[in-house]
Amino acid sequence: MSKSLQAIRGMNDILPEQTPLWRYFEGTVARLLDNYGYRQIRMPIVEFTELFKRSIGEVTDIVEKEMYTFEDRNGDSLTLRPEGTAACVRAVLEHGITGGGQVQKLWYIGPMFRHERPQKGRYRQFHQIGLEVFNLDGPDIDAELIVLTWRLWGELGIRDAVKLELNSLGTSESRGRYREALVEFLSAHLDKLDEDSQRRLKTNPLRVLDTKNADTQAILVDAPKMADYLDDESRAHFEGLKARLDAVGIPYVINPKLVRGLDYYSKTVFEWVTDKLGAQGTVCAGGRYDGLVEQMGGKPTSGVGFAMGIERLVLMLETLDKIPQEIARQVDVYLCAFGEAAELAALALSERVRDQLPNLRLQINAGGGSFKSQFKKADKSGALYALILGDDELAQQVVGFKPLRGQGEQQSIAWDALAAHLATCVVQG
Repeated sequence: MSKSLQAIRGMNDILPEQTPLWRYFEGTVARLLDNYGYRQIRMPIVEFTELFKRSIGEVTDIVEKEMYTFEDRNGDSLTLRPEGTAACVRAVLEHGITGGGQVQKLWYIGPMFRHERPQKGRYRQFHQIGLEVFNLDGPDIDAELIVLTWRLWGELGIRDAVKLELNSLGTSESRGRYREALVEFLSAHLDKLDEDSQRRLKTNPLRVLDTKNADTQAILVDAPKMADYLDDESRAHFEGLKARLDAVGIPYVINPKLVRGLDYYSKTVFEWVTDKLGAQGTVCAGGRYDGLVEQMGGKPTSGVGFAMGIERLVLMLETLDKIPQEIARQVDVYLCAFGEAAELAALALSERVRDQLPNLRLQINAGGGSFKSQFKKADKSGALYALILGDDELAQQVVGFKPLRGQGEQQSIAWDALAAHLATCVVQG
């Protein structure tokens, strides 16, 4: 017997029962970003591999171990995008939309790909919403990114479940001085470091700060602190960011071990974390990358952005039971029709109602069936009301109107009055 076809491990189907919550989340974010003046950009999911090697860094875990890379028929090395910032920078450079100091406030949504060990909240194909801002170098735009996420958590009802962690990585020069001090300190404790930290000490020493090994974490307690090596410009920038967050009343924690996993970050880095999802606690993260555009061949251009994981935030809404009642219901009204003449009239009537109430979720029965079977489908649809159209109603040009979810008797509504009646009842329901 042939093996049954299945999805690739860590790449999941999002089923019809799940998509309403995804659409609610994505729609909430899109509306918020429109209100803050961000414009959507859409990039390909496949890029030349060199893009990610140059931007993320060849000695990062993503490039070394996690990318889906392959050769196409032309022999070019291509990679499924593991994150969005590099692709967005490539796009703005290619199309020249940041030239001459043009400010761009952009956002994107889509799948990313990393070959990681699948677990709850961490998948090989995952979805992100990302924001990128170019040619604004002050702490005010850093603050705006954090403020709008704070507003999003409020709209979703999850503010009490997330915590903001901040750090500053300084400029590349100050970070270089700190790296030297950190390597000197850790080298003196080399035999006590875990194997992964020993490897990172040679390739990307700042990532040692991100270790989950308890013994190495104990050593890091006495390690040099990045804050002591910040240049004056970076320190002033960080103080400006904190002052703005204080002004808005957003609580935060300074985490000196927060370094992020990508080489291009400088100055501000931040994460929104939660303890509601087990080990996968980061739901949104980002920071400033003022040198990345130049590193990728452009003119010096400041940049800052973040990405949020849709799977984790959807899971969080489910875990905290923050799913709006109306999105669980996909149908407002279900129209039952009995007999061919009634079916023809029902089709015309339903389209007339849709013209008048374009936001009404009206499902018309398909496939015929008895009175009992159609009402069973109406109930299963989750509709608030059933409409009934048979020979008697057809003769009188009325439709039966029956509440399915609460009190109320069945009544007859004239066709011309149906849209007005539904507008009142569905809104109230």
